[in-house]
Amino acid sequence: MLQAKLHRVSVTHCELDYEGSCAIDDDLLEASGLLPLQKIDIYNVNNGARFSTYVIRAERGSGVISLNGAAARMAQKNDILIIAAYVEVEEAELPGFAARLVYVDGANRIKSTASEIAVQPAAGRPRAAE
Repeated sequence: MLQAKLHRVSVTHCELDYEGSCAIDDDLLEASGLLPLQKIDIYNVNNGARFSTYVIRAERGSGVISLNGAAARMAQKNDILIIAAYVEVEEAELPGFAARLVYVDGANRIKSTASEIAVQPAAGRPRAAE
């Protein structure tokens, strides 16, 4: 199940020579429930790349989303990413389970949070604003 999602964050740094990982602003970690060293999947909206790495902390309030080491080759500064983490959930836990979805503005500041994604309308019909 989807545990957490940071939706449409912007890459602020690509540090090829830094230890491989993805540095994420502590405010975003707290809002999403992501933890340092947790495995994450990253989806680059700009180029379609999909890859995995792990979380490290970035300074609180900085808006930093930094791809480090080999992950730095997967994006460029200002690319838009979706960062997701998944968790196994027992069937008995499903009724109380909720994802932590975090939506940001252009500076990676929290705009809103949610626990579910709206139903996608049929093709050709407008989607409600997030």
